[in-house]
Amino acid sequence: MNRKTTILDLISRKLAPFMLLFGLYVLTYGHASPGGGFQGGVVIASGVILLFVAQGVEAAERLFPFATLSRVETMAFLAFIGAGLAGIAAGIGFLGNPMVLVEVSAAPRAGMVLLLNLVIGIEVGSGVSLICLRLFREE
Repeated sequence: MNRKTTILDLISRKLAPFMLLFGLYVLTYGHASPGGGFQGGVVIASGVILLFVAQGVEAAERLFPFATLSRVETMAFLAFIGAGLAGIAAGIGFLGNPMVLVEVSAAPRAGMVLLLNLVIGIEVGSGVSLICLRLFREE
């Protein structure tokens, strides 16, 4: 099924950037309101999937190459492990919050939660996008 309509093309080009931006918003404010890493990552992935469906896999893969998405997912996983090991290095335990020792006035006690939300969101967004890209490729 390779039918592309003008309406789908126009709507996807206008809507996808807002979906990506909203996913980033859900990621960054997940420590203070409902949302967080998984939800924001899925919203970001849905924006990428909209481009896959509307523009075709080849066009969307030029924007988000498979190899780049795979590297981003790997780096997010390693960052998550690094954040977990930072707690061990501080003597708190895996995924402990070593940033409690630092006084931050802009985001009170968000510390590792904000960092973990961002890392998990990037991991989920790139992972779901990779899965869907692989599924769309095989049709």
